[in-house]
Parts: sequence; C-alpha cells; structure tokens
Amino acid sequence: MTEKTEKIHLQGVDVEVARKGSGRPLLLLHGGGGPVAGLPFADALARKFEIVAPTHPGFDGTKIPDHFDGMGDLVFLYLDLLDALKLDAPVVVGMSMGGWLAAELAVLPGTNFSKLILVDAVGVRIGAPTDRDIADIFGMPPQAATKLMWHDPARAPSGEGLSDEAFETMAANRIALGLYTWEPFMHNPKLRYRLHRIAAPTLLIWGASDGVVTPDYGRAYAGLIPRAKFVAIPQAGHLPHAEQPDAFVAQVLAFTD
Repeated sequence: MTEKTEKIHLQGVDVEVARKGSGRPLLLLHGGGGPVAGLPFADALARKFEIVAPTHPGFDGTKIPDHFDGMGDLVFLYLDLLDALKLDAPVVVGMSMGGWLAAELAVLPGTNFSKLILVDAVGVRIGAPTDRDIADIFGMPPQAATKLMWHDPARAPSGEGLSDEAFETMAANRIALGLYTWEPFMHNPKLRYRLHRIAAPTLLIWGASDGVVTPDYGRAYAGLIPRAKFVAIPQAGHLPHAEQPDAFVAQVLAFTD
C-alpha cells in the first residue's frame, strides 16, 4: 500500500510523519524498534483507517534535538504535533514505549482521543520498589533480550545481510530508546496516579508470552485505567503486532467497531 511521508516543523524540531490508507484517523506511535507503518498489520488497518505514523526524533536516521533528555520532551513535542495534524478524535495505538507516550498524552486536557489502544506498554511501576516490573533489556546480551521479546525467537530479525547503514540506524534507535526511557527506567513514577484521568475507551493488547513486561503487569496496568479492557494474544511476545498480525488486527477492529 502506498505510503506518503511529510516533514512537519515544530519549534525548531522536524518530525517525519508517514500516512497511508483512508478513513478515520489512527495515530500510530511506535516503540523502541523504530517505525512500524510498513509492517503487514498496518497495511491491513489502512483498509479501514488513515494511518498517521510519526517517527520519534532520533529513530530511523532522524536527529534527536539537542535539548531533549527524556520522555517529557517527547510528550510536549507531540502536543504540538497533534495541534499541527488537526486529527478529528483519532484512534491512538501505542506500542511499548509508544504506549507509554500515548498514556502520557491521554491524561492531559485537550487530547481528544476516540479510542486508546496500548500494546505491551511500559510507563508505570506496578510492584514494590525492589520488584523488577520491566526487564532490563539494556543490561543483557541481545540473544537473551530476543528470548524475552518473542514467543518464537526464530522469527526475530537476525540482522544478517544488513548494510552498514542499517546497522547504524539500529544502533541509533537504541540510543534514542535509552534517552527517552533510561531515567527513571522505562516509567514515570507519577503516571500511575494520573491514569484515572483517561476518558477514552481503552484496550490493552498484550502478547501472552511477553517476558519484557508480563501479562500480569499488563492486567495491573489496565486496572489503573477506568473501564479499561485487557486481552492477551496467544503465541506472541512483546510485539504481537509483528508476531501475530492477523490476531492483532482482529482485536483492534473489534474494539474500534
């Protein structure tokens, strides 16, 4: 499906936004692996929605603004982006770090989301201070992280045959992920106390085999959001939209219908 890309200038920051499909607007907020609008699940959703998919600064070869040092900067940049895009009550889908971003936006006044879908989202602490709610993917070998992220690690991208430029992009994505999520690690200590402000009907979609943030974490997350629903997709890890795209799309369509 044809994808068009535009560059939006916001207070000295350039944000690349991909669009595809037609219909109701669906704002797609990617996670730490980078943009996902080119994956099969997005093509399927684009048959019903206009997919609007910004690239977070620092990902996919874009520049991190010099003054950025955490998730808060991304949240306020996206408030400006929402103003610029003028989307009419969009469905918002956020994956992992993008789910955290979506939740931060949804608690703020003036963000008129028709539906909110958080996919294996990070962003809150659930357990005691000494509990490891979110796996430290930065502190383990890549093979170990892959086992936590995928139900079937054999389906994970191997990296074989990638160009030097592609490897550099992957490394830059990891740096950007660290900048947005490192301190505090993968969460905002105050967010859990603000989630009651989310007014949009909310669905949390989780991979049943996610080892980064487990389904129990996802259920507890859902319990902090008024009337939120939780669903686990079998045979999927941290990336159910990539590992089980048909089941993922079916859940999105059922919720948005």
